[in-house]
Amino acid sequence: MFHFRLATALKELLKANLKCPAAGWLASRHRCSGSASSCGLQLLHGPAYRAAAASVHIRPYCVKAGGELKLDEAKKKDDSAEAAADKRRNAGILPSLEDLLFYTVAEGQETISAHKFLTALKTTGLRTGDPRLKECMEMLKDLLKTTPDGVTLDRHQFKKCVQSNIVLLTQAFRKKFVIPDFQSFTSHIDELYESAKTLSEGQVADYIPQLAKFSPDMWAVSLCTVDGQRHTVGDTRVPFCLQSCVKPLKYAVAVHNHGSDYVHSFIGKEPSGLRFNKLFLDEDDKPHNPMVNAGAIVCTSLIKQGEGNAEKFDYVMNFLKDMAGNEYVGFSNATFQSERESGDRNFAIGYYLKEKKCFPEGTDMTSVLDLYFQLCSIEVNCESASVMAATLANGGICPISGERVLSPEAVRNTLSLMHSCGMYDFSGQFAFHVGLPAKSGVSGGILLVVPNVMGIMCWSPPLDKLGNSVRGIQFCTDLVELFNFHNYDNLRHFAKKHDPRREGGEQRQQFFGPMDYESLQQELALKAPLWKKVSATESHQDTSTTVVYRMDSVNE
Repeated sequence: MFHFRLATALKELLKANLKCPAAGWLASRHRCSGSASSCGLQLLHGPAYRAAAASVHIRPYCVKAGGELKLDEAKKKDDSAEAAADKRRNAGILPSLEDLLFYTVAEGQETISAHKFLTALKTTGLRTGDPRLKECMEMLKDLLKTTPDGVTLDRHQFKKCVQSNIVLLTQAFRKKFVIPDFQSFTSHIDELYESAKTLSEGQVADYIPQLAKFSPDMWAVSLCTVDGQRHTVGDTRVPFCLQSCVKPLKYAVAVHNHGSDYVHSFIGKEPSGLRFNKLFLDEDDKPHNPMVNAGAIVCTSLIKQGEGNAEKFDYVMNFLKDMAGNEYVGFSNATFQSERESGDRNFAIGYYLKEKKCFPEGTDMTSVLDLYFQLCSIEVNCESASVMAATLANGGICPISGERVLSPEAVRNTLSLMHSCGMYDFSGQFAFHVGLPAKSGVSGGILLVVPNVMGIMCWSPPLDKLGNSVRGIQFCTDLVELFNFHNYDNLRHFAKKHDPRREGGEQRQQFFGPMDYESLQQELALKAPLWKKVSATESHQDTSTTVVYRMDSVNE
């Protein structure tokens, strides 16, 4: 519905009596990459095309102002930009990305209502509160105060509103995100949610008194893609404690700080085949892996060694907030006290680890257990936890802030251990049937990662006999039965499942239209910081040859 309506764009340009140069230009559908040379229009070769290419301006995803401009300077800048745009239009050159976006959303109208724009934006999966759209939303709010009706924007006002975030918005409306048809995908998610909601089996954990207070009817699912598309359904704003879901996160922090070799000199990598709270070590007198209690306690001792518990706790909290894109991360002191008062088994594990000299030299075991209980008592909600999972899916870069939080090594190793050891004694079954990295907790959460696609948090307190959320397990199983998200699903020949991702192996790459090499070099000289490498392929159509140049965008 929101694909660029090129016929409308041409109609508007003809109305404005724009004159085309002799070389002319040809409208055709083409993949959009955020550069004006490829957004819906394809130019013929010639001097006019090279002139157009030289005038293209590419904006990054997020534009952070280095300093405040004075009012006069800002006005001059806007006026000069508008004058340059008018000059290009009068010369018969392509309309700007902002123009094309306006025609897309306005659908032939001269003005556009703010409500229509925001509604269209939500269908792409982006939220108005997305920090990457901060400049756009602030400008929209300011501009609406100056309009006669406080509701509609004309084309020039709309362009001013979107110009600071035009690449992100263009990719959203051209369906260039990892889940292109987001509305269709989320309708399936809602159906899976409703199907799992009917389950009534399982018991709420009661060995920690605070956990027993949650209603068994609570059920929520949130997802966040690597492009920051969001969807939530159910009780997604209700806070709950991470419990064992924090284990892979603090392991990732430890590996990020110390590297894998150091961490695994204290902790193994193998599934234990035993209950998560067993007093048992491997043949080298090390905990089997960081996803069981013994391994998680030792992993806790590796964080910020030499610092006090207050500094260690703040450090981990800040790390988790960065992973969650500064969304809700809290702390339940009542749960912490409840954990400590009922933690005899963990104290027994701690003393056993101390006897076997499993901790770094000089470690205070009781202090480590206090921090261990505190980290288990960190609160999140489904929405913030889904962003944490998406940060893992995105190689350690938070999708909604664009900041690198974890090293690639830490993410890879964390996902590997989640895949093999993350679901208690159900880990093998889960790896077989679902085939995705996940970690469950006795509070009812399941942190699920679809690498390079999205992160999901399911939460429902009733647990099965192995300590996993009954509804969460059902949802994850149904998800992989419907979509080809299993790590070993064949993406090309498995016709029985849906693939919500963009087809082809080059979906994360950006494409330009036909361009001669001289113009491409000119583009690269101007935009060199934005691009990493160039490769060229030739495609033959009839008797003509078109050279398509592909640029791989820099991830960091």
